[in-house]
Formats: sequence, C-alpha cells, structure tokens
Amino acid sequence: MVISGGEFAVPVTGGAAAAPSGAAIAGALIGDAAFVLGLASRSVGHISLLYGYDPEEPAEKLFVMSVVNAGTAMSASAKTAAMADISRLTQALVRGRTWTVLDRSIIAQVSKKFAEKFAFRLTKQGLGKVVPAAGIVLGGAFNWATLESIVDVANTEYRKRFLLEKYPQLADEELGASFPDMAENDPEDADEAISVLDELAEAGGPDLHGPGGH
Repeated sequence: MVISGGEFAVPVTGGAAAAPSGAAIAGALIGDAAFVLGLASRSVGHISLLYGYDPEEPAEKLFVMSVVNAGTAMSASAKTAAMADISRLTQALVRGRTWTVLDRSIIAQVSKKFAEKFAFRLTKQGLGKVVPAAGIVLGGAFNWATLESIVDVANTEYRKRFLLEKYPQLADEELGASFPDMAENDPEDADEAISVLDELAEAGGPDLHGPGGH
C-alpha cells in the first residue's frame, strides 16, 4: 500500500515527486518481510506447543527458524540445506542433547543473521509487490502462500520429531537420510541457501555438522 499509494498520487499531482522513493520501497519491503517472519515464527511456535514443545527454549528457537527456512526455500540447494538443518536438529533434540553454551546472546546473533537473509530472500521472491495496485493483491497472495508453506513444513517436521521420540527405532531411518548437493541443478537466479546451523556455529554455538553433532 505504501508503494501503490504513491503511484496513485502521481496522476493526481501531475508530478514525479509523488512517486515513492527507493527508500520508501525498500522500507516497505523490509517491513513486510519482518512482519511475515514474525507471523511465521508465531505460527510455527503455536504448532510446537500443540506437540508439547516450548518455542521459547533456545534449542526450540533454532528449530522454529529452521522450519521457517525450509518453508520459504525455493531452489533445490536451498531446500536441501534447510532440510538437512532440520534433520540434524531433530537428531540432537531426540537424543536429549543439552547445550550449556546455547545462551541468549548466541540465539540473538543467529536470529539477527537469519532475519537479514530471510528478508533478502522474501524480497527477491516477492518483487511483484512493487507493481502498483496489483502489488497489493499479489503481495497478499504471496504472503498467504508463504505462511501456508511454512505451516505445512511445521506440521510435518514436528509430527516426525514427535514420532521419533515415541518410537526410537525409527531414528535409524532418519540417521540414514542423505542430503546431496543439488546446486548445479538450480537456475542462476535461485534463492541463496540458508543454514541456521552454519550461523549457530559461527556465533560460537555447538557445531552439529560433524558425526557427533557437537
């Protein structure tokens, strides 16, 4: 509406001064991405509560971010990286691993980095929102579809995790899952792969990429 409002004002005022500036457009898109991320995190958090997990716990915040990441990944490489994160986190959480080094400052750093990359991804995917008038409809539809995709992933992954905890024998299949690099199959304009676990390791948290996941 910020973008379209300015565009509608141009023919009325007869001047380009009424057109939205680049800063206004950028601000609107960033604000929109922040709103979607907040709503998505709350939606995933609600699902986590339904399965008996506290989304305010440090490790659960990582899981929520990983689910949001998977739900918005479009390219094969981005989807592969996101699902690998969820798989490794699930294995660590099902094993009851406790991370004493996982304090609020580390989670805050990871959250900040993820929010920046998420905003870039969502802005790139939703450039149709810049189109005057139609952008309002397109933007609303895109945001709804994005949230729907995230909630679908959340339902699947929390259900899987719940079942793994209830039936430990299923963990062998989960541990055997492989995530090949599919980047060469992606188009040149594919969205960038985001790894919450990479950000966690860089922030000084545990490295879950190794065999021991520590």
